Amino acid sequence: MSAHGRLVSIDLDETIGRATPDVEHERAVAIFDLIEDNCFEPVGAEGGRYRLKLRVADKRLVFEIEDEAGAPLATHILSLTPFRRIIRDYFLICDSYYAAIRSATPSQIEAIDMGRRGVHNDGSQLLRERLAGKISIDDDTARRLFTLICVLHWRN
Repeated sequence: MSAHGRLVSIDLDETIGRATPDVEHERAVAIFDLIEDNCFEPVGAEGGRYRLKLRVADKRLVFEIEDEAGAPLATHILSLTPFRRIIRDYFLICDSYYAAIRSATPSQIEAIDMGRRGVHNDGSQLLRERLAGKISIDDDTARRLFTLICVLHWRN
């Protein structure tokens, strides 16, 4: 993967509305972290800076990739079916985590957070597998993109 391939802009489909403050915070942090540090290389590209638009259409995840100037480069559409179980599990554990933050002991919060990170890792690994041959991404980029995929579902 080229050291120069990176995202400079990420847009989520805003037509599906806003989510809870916790979810909107997760979205903002994931986008900030992605812009600050990512490895993103559409297969066949020679490196560059890319803009990404993420949306859900007809129960499919749509990656619209543009160059930095906004010229379309590629669109990749992934079925969401392989992600359903992991996303559902992630939602459940996140709900427990947000509730625990407000009332649980630090050790209980830590235990729930470990579970949350494990499910999140599973989702990001699945994303890397599903994007193989289309877009090369590193682990941290996959984790942050998986967070944004979940945000799209929370809103949907």
